[in-house]
Amino acid sequence: MMESASAGRPAHMMGFSDAVQNVLMNNYANLDGRASRSEYWWFVLFNLIVSIVTFVIDSTLGTMVTYDMGYVGLIALLALLLPNVSVSVRRLHDIGKSGWWILLAIIPIVNFIGIFVIIVFTIMEGEKQPNQYGEVPTNTIKQDERYHY
Repeated sequence: MMESASAGRPAHMMGFSDAVQNVLMNNYANLDGRASRSEYWWFVLFNLIVSIVTFVIDSTLGTMVTYDMGYVGLIALLALLLPNVSVSVRRLHDIGKSGWWILLAIIPIVNFIGIFVIIVFTIMEGEKQPNQYGEVPTNTIKQDERYHY
């Protein structure tokens, strides 16, 4: 489903590779600004793919530390921790919520309900106008001239 430009939202959905590139290269630990639904959910899919691949590698190599994670998976988890927090906080900013809401997912007592609250928030359409966290996401990646030859 396309998001309409006339409503103040991005004119198009961000693709898989653009979303992963934007999160990992441009916003690795950036907690400022906003992330569109497409950027967020494509990065969630990327995380799922990485988890499956690392599980297969760890199972094949026999490097499982626990029943569901091995050394390769642990390295991937640590490498993707900051980008996951970053894109989640920026997604909350897009709906006008503070990034502190992400704590609902990690506080033990409210974890079960908190995860569902965060999922609902990430599914919601973002605000159609600029808010206190920045402009409406454009879903286009700004090219850095330093890296183009």
